Amino acid sequence: MLSTAESCTGGFLSKVITDIPGSSAWFERGFIVYSEQAKCELLGVQPATLTQFGAVSQETVQEMAQGALKHSHAQVSVAITGIAGPSGATPSKPLGLVWLAWASQAWPLKTSVYQFVGDREAVRTQSVKAALTGLEALLRQQI
Repeated sequence: MLSTAESCTGGFLSKVITDIPGSSAWFERGFIVYSEQAKCELLGVQPATLTQFGAVSQETVQEMAQGALKHSHAQVSVAITGIAGPSGATPSKPLGLVWLAWASQAWPLKTSVYQFVGDREAVRTQSVKAALTGLEALLRQQI
């Protein structure tokens, strides 16, 4: 079973997954955690992590992925956090910066960072594609 934890994509990954006929056999649930409070309450992200590293960081996306496993019956999770724009960017965290994490009971936690280009919708679409591509690659390694 798979669970997702999404911030900047706002449920888009879960939507794409559930567009697949039969996905109810392997998709367990999706967490949409747009606010910092939701990340803490629903996934157990530590407030100290958000304070020290910010919502868009490797540390936060790792805790999101681990929390999605802990708070579901899934064996695999995918987490996304980023800056889709048009606002929210800083010099150290520019528009299009996206962190992804994949967690499982079967392999070590994996994270990747991306710098996508384009408007809000383009960043969100590229984020979902990267999440699914990474998931497919990790699952193929386990076969």
